[in-house]
Amino acid sequence: MTERFLHYLWLHKYFFLSHLATTSGESLTILSQGVYNTDGGPDFLNAKVKVGDIEWAGNVEIHLRASDWLKHQHQTNPAYDNVILHVVFEADVPISRNSGEVIPTFEMKGHFEESMFERFQDMVDSSRWIACEKDISDVPRITFELWLERLLIERLEDKADYIDYRLQQNLFDWEQSFFESVASSFGLKVNSQAFELLAKATPLNVLQKHADSLFQIEALLFGQSGLLDGTFKGEYPRQLWDEYQFLKTKYALTPIDKSVWNFLRLRPSSFPTHRIAQLAQLVHQNKSLFSQAVISANVSDLFPLFQVDASEYWHTHYLFDKIAKVNGHKLGTTMVNLILINSVIPYLFLYGKYYGKESYTKKALDLHDLLPAEDNLIIRGFKLLNVNTSTAFRSQALLQLKKRYCDKKRCLDCAIGNYLIKPENS
Repeated sequence: MTERFLHYLWLHKYFFLSHLATTSGESLTILSQGVYNTDGGPDFLNAKVKVGDIEWAGNVEIHLRASDWLKHQHQTNPAYDNVILHVVFEADVPISRNSGEVIPTFEMKGHFEESMFERFQDMVDSSRWIACEKDISDVPRITFELWLERLLIERLEDKADYIDYRLQQNLFDWEQSFFESVASSFGLKVNSQAFELLAKATPLNVLQKHADSLFQIEALLFGQSGLLDGTFKGEYPRQLWDEYQFLKTKYALTPIDKSVWNFLRLRPSSFPTHRIAQLAQLVHQNKSLFSQAVISANVSDLFPLFQVDASEYWHTHYLFDKIAKVNGHKLGTTMVNLILINSVIPYLFLYGKYYGKESYTKKALDLHDLLPAEDNLIIRGFKLLNVNTSTAFRSQALLQLKKRYCDKKRCLDCAIGNYLIKPENS
């Protein structure tokens, strides 16, 4: 038995409710379980119970054994003075308040279906890819779909928290913060942090001063990336270097360390050099990218903003001074979709929350249904379980499910796990 499982039983009233009694023999009626408290203090707040003929309002504390109250030193903590009921699996000792008054205790043992704990333990002990993979198809569609909706919002909330932190760091400059996020998306997982460092080291307001000159934007970004640090034969990289030296001095810029860039096991079209050239084109073509993204009505308006083409040099090069046949010098559909999912949509969601504009949060949610699902190991895993992964709405929700619940064995907090564990007759 675990304390967390007792919380689950109490929260959902998954125990036999008739003929309840305290350990002292008084009748017990649960009027309200209270609000689950994940912070410090009693486990459930503002509960209501009837003990004997008296109704009580206050808090509920749950332990495996009644003696855990003493082990946790609750008797010395004023936060527990308003506990009206002590719920335990095993009532091994009576517990009293400092005043000497005995706290009513309810022993849960024998008051719930033991098969529930067996199902829960099977999930916790499972070494399967997800604990419920052999039973997930038994979950009713309505339960599954409603849970996916909640998971998608939860994932957006998680992303919004990080964006909010980024905004605070940038003194609520939405354009700069959005630029950093989009740049991070350009690097995918392997170079995400490097691109974010580049965007921070090359402020958007500096780039915008040279928005009419693609060459100067390239000089700034390549110079700040550290990738111009070397001896080149070609005229183009040498000209970039010369221009960068002037701009670097003018704006007192400091480049990032070129060692942060990773070229290993990447397709040439995903090389940092190629992506930086595309990022430069994005800045050149869109002077206020965030503002344009916010006012764009639908995917067909958003897509052209990001499907940029690298400059001519990069049509025949993936690296400086190395001629190669280039396939995909234009930002591809898959890449644009990832930018929309990981940058545009979360910013729209947070912008709507910040300014109380529900149309933006709704737009952020609706866009997920208009974009295809990502293709990664997690989504492929759910496909093998015959789970529908057709849209970004579903793939984003499933990523949240796997990372925040399945991997952490939070089956009791999951609507799918809840359905599979709950009493068979409920």
